[in-house]
Amino acid sequence: MQLLSLLFSPIKEFWKKGDVILLGLCLAASTFGLALIYSATRYQNTNRPVIIQAIAIGLGVVAYLLLTFVDFRLFTEKRWKLMLAGSILLLLMLLTPWGIERYGNRNWIQIPHFPMMLQPNEIVKIPFILILALLIIKIQDRGYSISSIPSVMQIGGFTVFMLGLIAAICHDMGTCAVYIMIFAFMAWSAGVKLRWFVLVGGGTVAAVVIFCLFFLPETSLWDNFRVMRFRVVFDHSLDPSGMGFQQSRSVLAIGSGKLFGQGYCQGIQTQASNSSALPVRESDLIFAVCGEELGLVGCMALLLLLSAIVLRCIWVGCHASSPFSAYVCMGMAGMLLSQITFNVGMCLYVLPVMGLTLPFVSSGGSSIITLFAAMGLVSSVKARPMPSWLRDRSHV
Repeated sequence: MQLLSLLFSPIKEFWKKGDVILLGLCLAASTFGLALIYSATRYQNTNRPVIIQAIAIGLGVVAYLLLTFVDFRLFTEKRWKLMLAGSILLLLMLLTPWGIERYGNRNWIQIPHFPMMLQPNEIVKIPFILILALLIIKIQDRGYSISSIPSVMQIGGFTVFMLGLIAAICHDMGTCAVYIMIFAFMAWSAGVKLRWFVLVGGGTVAAVVIFCLFFLPETSLWDNFRVMRFRVVFDHSLDPSGMGFQQSRSVLAIGSGKLFGQGYCQGIQTQASNSSALPVRESDLIFAVCGEELGLVGCMALLLLLSAIVLRCIWVGCHASSPFSAYVCMGMAGMLLSQITFNVGMCLYVLPVMGLTLPFVSSGGSSIITLFAAMGLVSSVKARPMPSWLRDRSHV
């Protein structure tokens, strides 16, 4: 009996203090995704992708439960240098023979005899958010305005450093866009003025346009595959069998699903195994699988579920016991919202292909474990409520 009590004591503690609602939402979304992955991979005549995803979900839940009881602010303050060094080392591993390049992006590490590939740029998101939140807090604790030039240069400099590292090693504009959105969410919640976003955003766009027009030959500019990804969004007839192939098939699949879909495991493109099949259906275009087989109703249910997770992160952040915890929650919300927006926009052919998966839904072991771990940090914020004396004063 004493042994059982020791085993179930942490679970009881989590049930009292942890964010059970957030865990339930994450499990619901990942179960939804598991069902879609099963349908999307039936043509392979193997359950391996589903089994790996289910194992990753189980490991993710364990990470969620464990991180709920971790004081991550204290850990970040004492070990931020180690976290930064580990992040850099993990990204540099992509340059080793273990690094794998797909679709022009070098995002995966395949360790021999390891059952799943690792995505360093997914894992590094968590220390990036924690270190950025700590940097913001350090600036505010010194009494400096977060919108002052030195302050913006510090938090912006750290972000640009990480973006430059990812761009140089991974060549992944989608991941860079997510990091930018994380920075924007956290900086805005910390009080950075709107003028900085307009100035920096406008200046960046202007610099890119000037560089492309005056320093790149026209042929290399317009024929570059990354530029073509943007061009096909504005002109769907430009390269439907090339750069626009994935999105053309995606829009066709979603449109054919209509209101209620063609039926689970009955989608024409989802179940096909020939040239007319929906490409990368278990990862990047899994939202199209949902649209084809479950229709508009299924897509709306999935989006509502994912939106609830984002809103829960924001709610926990608004009730956090410290600004540091609030910024971390906002960073997590920004990470999820940006990936959802970019992935769905890509599937609907209103945004370019960025190689971003749909959180909790797309196939990917390291991605799902990282997402549950990130939500575990949000649960940790929920487990440490504002002190009663401070909570009473906040309502005055």
